[in-house]
Amino acid sequence: MLLLKAVYRVVVNNFLALAAAAVAAVLLRRPDELAARLRAVSSPLHAATAAVLAAGVARLVRARRARGVYLVEYGCFRPRPCYRAPFATCLEHAHLMPYLVDEESVAFAIRLLERSGLGDETCVPDAYHYMPPDRSLRASRDESELVIFSAVDDVFARSALTPADIDVLIVNCSIFTPTPVFADMVVNRYKLRAEVQNVNLSGMGCSAGLVSVGLAKNLLQVSPPGTNVLIVSTEILSSQYYVGTERAMLLPNCLFRMGAAAMILSNSPDHARFRLGRVVRTVTAARDSDYRCVFQEEDEQGNTGIRLSKDLATTAGHALKSNIAAFGPLVLPASEQLLVAISFLKRKLKQLSGHAGKVRLYRPDFRTAFEHFCIHAGGRGVIDEVQHGLGLSDDDVEASRMTLHRFGNTSSSSVLYELAYLEAKGRMKRGDRVWMISFGAGFDCNSVAWECVKPAPDADGPWVDCIHRYPVQLPEIAKDV
Repeated sequence: MLLLKAVYRVVVNNFLALAAAAVAAVLLRRPDELAARLRAVSSPLHAATAAVLAAGVARLVRARRARGVYLVEYGCFRPRPCYRAPFATCLEHAHLMPYLVDEESVAFAIRLLERSGLGDETCVPDAYHYMPPDRSLRASRDESELVIFSAVDDVFARSALTPADIDVLIVNCSIFTPTPVFADMVVNRYKLRAEVQNVNLSGMGCSAGLVSVGLAKNLLQVSPPGTNVLIVSTEILSSQYYVGTERAMLLPNCLFRMGAAAMILSNSPDHARFRLGRVVRTVTAARDSDYRCVFQEEDEQGNTGIRLSKDLATTAGHALKSNIAAFGPLVLPASEQLLVAISFLKRKLKQLSGHAGKVRLYRPDFRTAFEHFCIHAGGRGVIDEVQHGLGLSDDDVEASRMTLHRFGNTSSSSVLYELAYLEAKGRMKRGDRVWMISFGAGFDCNSVAWECVKPAPDADGPWVDCIHRYPVQLPEIAKDV
């Protein structure tokens, strides 16, 4: 069966090449007749006309071809051990703040942590280590400078480019938006050129990192050759600690952890490590339930927080289906698309014939299009939902689960921590394809495809001091939260 499937894929995916080879074989069987026909139609006028047409077609193709976009390098914030927030510390702090969180809420939060997939090495900012937590503007600025500057320092240290080479800056952070904005803060710190274009994105949740990639792609494809874009993705936690007792609003306190990532994209292939492929964004905000799935509001006591719907994983699954409908045809090989079309045709024919029952649509195997998957580490339930929906193995989602365990939900930067995991493990090879998937408030689902041009020369990234301990065995639970 496996042999037949392999033969089928080779034949369908290379149909045009095989057909061309067959035609060439037929023509070459009678070379004298072919040469006679060519001499019969050849003339200086014919040759000149053919040359002009060929040159015109080639020029048109070059003009319409989109300029390539490349990932030059990326870097991630690596927190020091002093920022660790093991479960025991979380429990102790909760009990020392009884006027902020009642006993029932504490028990719920601890149960959530134990079932979340997070480990004891995840980190929170200094503000969370105070009792009560420091929710001041100063604390948020301190956290911002720590994580953002560390990530940007890392990407410049790993790249041959300097701040003077940056033409466009995009910074995304969902909740905390100071004045001046983060983009101006980066410009000031690194003394970027006065003509640098800068954009600050907010309110897009965990999907903002890949939204920024899509924006950078659009800019680079219409910019002069050699244009470089610096993207910084983070989520600042200090001012967002929820002090009420609403369970749905306690979830972010338990799941989100400090983190940031920076990447440099360019429309020049020089020094490129990955080539950017397809980018597809799906927004389902027209549905009221999706729009309120991740929602910032006040509880009955006036405490501000982020309410996460209990249907978050299901909503992510529905958004992913819509995203796949647009993304799949762009990346799947012809063999998989043909099987999907055949199953769809069977369903329609059965409906038209009036037969009872429903034909299940064929679920394409995305492992024929990608070697690696980076699914946003939003929580154990989200990863489970995507794994089940795409039919992926435990090995396929290892990077996502281990990132959640080691770093927690770092929001929009999580997919780059996962990419770093794959490279630290030495699994990334030249030509390997990567599918990044993110979800965010709105509700948004984003898919980005990459192709590896040059693997990392070393594992000197956020996993450098712990990669030897991973993967770890996660505890089994009866039901995910």
